[in-house]
Amino acid sequence: MTVFEQIKAEIMADPMNQVYTQKDIPPLFKATEEARLVVVGQAPGRQAEASRLFWNDPSGDRLREWLGITRDQFYNSPYIAHLPMDFYYPGKAITGDLPPRKGFAEKWHPPLLAAMPQVETILLVGNYAQQYYLAEKRKRNLTETVRNYNQYLPKYFPLVHPSPLNHGWLKRNVWFEEEVIPVLRKITRRILE
Repeated sequence: MTVFEQIKAEIMADPMNQVYTQKDIPPLFKATEEARLVVVGQAPGRQAEASRLFWNDPSGDRLREWLGITRDQFYNSPYIAHLPMDFYYPGKAITGDLPPRKGFAEKWHPPLLAAMPQVETILLVGNYAQQYYLAEKRKRNLTETVRNYNQYLPKYFPLVHPSPLNHGWLKRNVWFEEEVIPVLRKITRRILE
């Protein structure tokens, strides 16, 4: 059994996740020893949980476009890992999904990252990932944190969530696709070489 298989078994046995394990819903994450880029998002959505494949929705399509990679590269490259803030769909909220459960990333990200010694950059997709990983280093809001992405490189790369709900944000902040996305693609290309 690999270290990742062992951690997965521990996640599934954790009482916090029993409701999912009893329904035969596996934790949705991907980790490899060769990983150099880690994508940290919010949590799997309804479609991702149903298909058992993270980022399997319009948000994932946009994220792959931003990264400048194919669906096959995104899912199958050993150099890309996926560690959402929660590995299970947390449920529906009034607008969007419920937030990731408190304490989940704190418990499971450290042992998984420790088993991925080649990680160069962690993409922090959305506010939850930025709150956890950047903490007091964040700027006054998500927009300013993303605008100042270069202050966190090479270890972290903060991004706005690629959700269709953020279409208005993208229209108001044209600098993001003009300035930030080219740098993101350059890093992604280098990592996948």
